[in-house]
Amino acid sequence: MSKYESEISRRRTFAIISHPDAGKTTLTEKFLLYGGAIAQAGVVKGKKNSRAATSDWMEIEKQRGISVTSSVMQFQYEGFCINILDTPGHQDFSEDTYRTLMAADSAVMVIDAAKGVEAQTRKLFKVCVMRDIPIFTFINKMDREARDPFELCEEIEKELGIDTYAVNWPIGCGKDFKGVYDRNKREIIHFTSNGGARQATAVEVGLDDPELDGLIGPAFRTQLQDDIELLDGASCDFDMERVRHGKLSPVFFGSALTNFGVEPFLEDFLRMTTPPLPRQAGEVIVDSMDDEFSAFVFKIQANMNKAHRDRIAFMRVVSGRFDADREVYHVQGGKKIKLSRPQQLMAAEREIIEEAYAGDIIGVFDPGIFSIGDTLCAPGKKFRFDPIPTFAPEHFRRVRPLDTMKRKQFLKGMEQIAQEGAIQIFKTPYTGMEEVIVGVVGTLQFDVLEYRLKNEYGVELYMEGLPYEYLRWIENDTGEPIKEEQLILGTDVKLVEDYKGNQLLLFASQWSIHWVQDKNKDLTLTEFGGARDSQG
Repeated sequence: MSKYESEISRRRTFAIISHPDAGKTTLTEKFLLYGGAIAQAGVVKGKKNSRAATSDWMEIEKQRGISVTSSVMQFQYEGFCINILDTPGHQDFSEDTYRTLMAADSAVMVIDAAKGVEAQTRKLFKVCVMRDIPIFTFINKMDREARDPFELCEEIEKELGIDTYAVNWPIGCGKDFKGVYDRNKREIIHFTSNGGARQATAVEVGLDDPELDGLIGPAFRTQLQDDIELLDGASCDFDMERVRHGKLSPVFFGSALTNFGVEPFLEDFLRMTTPPLPRQAGEVIVDSMDDEFSAFVFKIQANMNKAHRDRIAFMRVVSGRFDADREVYHVQGGKKIKLSRPQQLMAAEREIIEEAYAGDIIGVFDPGIFSIGDTLCAPGKKFRFDPIPTFAPEHFRRVRPLDTMKRKQFLKGMEQIAQEGAIQIFKTPYTGMEEVIVGVVGTLQFDVLEYRLKNEYGVELYMEGLPYEYLRWIENDTGEPIKEEQLILGTDVKLVEDYKGNQLLLFASQWSIHWVQDKNKDLTLTEFGGARDSQG
C-alpha cells in the first residue's frame, strides 16, 4: 500500500449527535483527551484559564451552555487520524446538523441513560437514516441512576426502528457503576475513578476469575451472569454489513464524565467504522482512493475570529490529496482558484496546513465566492456532487435596523449570515431590499441572528413576527420571473424572492397551500430548494 493510500485508509470522519444535555460535548472532549489534543478536559492544550468547552467557541454558546454551530476537530489516536464533527444538539439547529452529517462517514449517537430516546434524538436519527451511514450508540451517564439497560436497548429499537447489538454491558449504575462486560473478549473491565483528568484506571478480569467477587461483589456477579445468558440467547447476531448500512447499531455503555467505558468504546468504534466513503456526483461515483482531488463545501462560518473579520468555508475532502499550493477548479464559479490559507481547526483554534487527504475537513478563507454544496475538483474535471437540500423554514419575521444609518452594515451582515445557511432571507419582488424577511427552522436562530448582528456588525435590530408557517419554492419552466398579478393568491399568502433570485410563496396554513394550488393549475411548488440553490 502506498503512503497516499495508507493516509486515506487511516482516516475516520464521524459526527456526534444527541439531544441537548446527553453529554455529547463531554464525550467529544474525552476523545480529544485520549488523542493528546487537550491536556485536561475543558482546557485547550497550552491555553491557560480557558475553562469553556473546547468545541464551543461562539460567546452565545458559552453563555447558554449549548452548541449552536458545528465544530470541527482533528486528532491522532493509535495510528488513526480522526476528524470529529460536533453538531448542535438543539433542535432549532437541525439544518446545520443535517449539512454536517453530509460530511460524515458515520455517526455516534449519545443517549442519556436516565432519559433514553428523546425528541431531538429521533429527528437526528432520521437524518442519519437518509444518509445510509453506520450509527453507533453510546449510552452515557451510567455514573448516575439509570434505566434498565435491556429497556434502553428495546426503546432504541422501537422508537428508532433499528436493531441493536450490545458490544459491552454495564455492571451497576450510579454510585454502584463498577464497569462494563466486554462481550467479544468475554472480560470484565472494572474502572476506578481518578478525578476524570486522565484515562480511567481499568482492570480487566475474566468472568471466572476468583478476584471478581472482590471487585464487583457477589450480587453484581450473579446479576451479570443472568444478563449475559439473556443477551446471548435473545439479542441479534452481530452483522458488520447491517452496521455499515445503518440497520444495526452497536451499543456501548459508559460515563463520559468519569471516563468509564470511553476508551473501550473509542477503540471498538475505530475498529468497526469505515475509512472515507465514496460520494455521488450525478451518475458518477467518486471514490476516496481516486488520485485526483475533489471536495465539497458543507458549512460557511463568518467572523470566527473577531479581530480578522474573516469568513471560512469548511470543505470535506472526498478524494485524493489536497496540496496547499495547487490550483483547483471551482465548478459553480466556473474558474480555477487557489485555496487561500488552508487550515484545520480545533474549534476556534487554527493551524495552517500544507496537505490533506480524503476524509479530512479543511477550512479555507472565503472572499465571498463559495456557497453551501459547491464542488471543487482537479482542473479538467467538471462533475458536481449531489446537492445538499435546504430545509423550508417554519418561522418568519420582518427585520430592519433600529438605526437607519446602519443599513449598509445591516445588509452585509444579513447576507453573510444567510450565506452560512443559519438563516434564509427574502425580499418582496421589485422593492429592492427595503423589506427583509428572515426565515428560520427554529426560533433560537433569531436570538443568534440578533446577537451576531449586534456583536459582529454593530447593528441593533427591530423584529416583527409574521403569520407564515410554510414556504414553497416556485418551479417555473419559462425561466421568467412570475409577477403577483399573474397568480391568484389569498390574503394569507405572500410572494417573495430569496437572495439568489429564486421565487417562493409564504403561507399561513396548509389549507392555503392547497387553495393556491387549486386556483393556479399551472403552478408547481416544491418543499426543497437545495438543487437550485447549490448551482449558485
